Amino acid sequence: MRPAAVPAVPPADGLGGAGVVYELKLDGFRCVAFAHGPGRPPFLQSRSGRDLTADFPPIAAAVARLPAGLVLDTELVAWRGGRFAFEELLRTRRARAAKDVALGLIAFDVLALPGRDVRGLPLADRRRLLLAALADVPPPVQAVLATTDRAEALAWMERLADTGVEGLVCKAAGSRYRARGAGRVWVKYRRGDTVDAAVRAVTGPPTRPRAVVLELDDGRVLLSSPPLSPPQSRQVAEATAGRLGPPVHDPQYGSVRPLTTALRAEVTVTGRPPTALFVRLRGD
Repeated sequence: MRPAAVPAVPPADGLGGAGVVYELKLDGFRCVAFAHGPGRPPFLQSRSGRDLTADFPPIAAAVARLPAGLVLDTELVAWRGGRFAFEELLRTRRARAAKDVALGLIAFDVLALPGRDVRGLPLADRRRLLLAALADVPPPVQAVLATTDRAEALAWMERLADTGVEGLVCKAAGSRYRARGAGRVWVKYRRGDTVDAAVRAVTGPPTRPRAVVLELDDGRVLLSSPPLSPPQSRQVAEATAGRLGPPVHDPQYGSVRPLTTALRAEVTVTGRPPTALFVRLRGD
């Protein structure tokens, strides 16, 4: 289930009248964690279906210790210097270890208990089952901070902004977990006005891209502006290595190198005509 972006935090009766669960929106990789029990490795599945297990051994080891048959919907996060550090998730295991980066798996939903599929239960019931399942589980696995009090959630968001908390995810308390999307029963509010976009191509040298060609979810295609900063250029170069096709001529943007496999980016769209300010690659 993927929450839809909204410009404001909904009131307690704003998602169907059965109440709202407000969760902290954390900055990481969406990850469904499957615990298979002793003798079988766990499986960490990204939002796109990619296997993250080998990339995050401490998290895999923690999930391996959970009861067989437990399935959690989570956010895989990195923490360094008192802040959530999304960019560390994009680095290699060795680079993270060298920088003393802590990893966490923040669970916000339970999809299955041992021998039992619970996706058909209301979220409020699943939340209680999640807290019970993780009651004696030590970090790095823990439940997300959540409340049904909108004012409390807004206070958390402001108080924790300096740690990198992005905003709030707001969910109808009676919502079931549907495999094909959340509709409007799960929504997300970000403190900024960023949106996600698909990276279609890069301009400039592959080792030092100048800009990225972006396709927004509404179909608009924009070139990022202003040029990428040096850290952004390095991030794009590292992430697109081995993913770029040969240069082609784009009638609007000149010579570009299309991506052979998709990447997602976070951008800020402003102005008329619109311009897209590149914020970062999502990586998940």
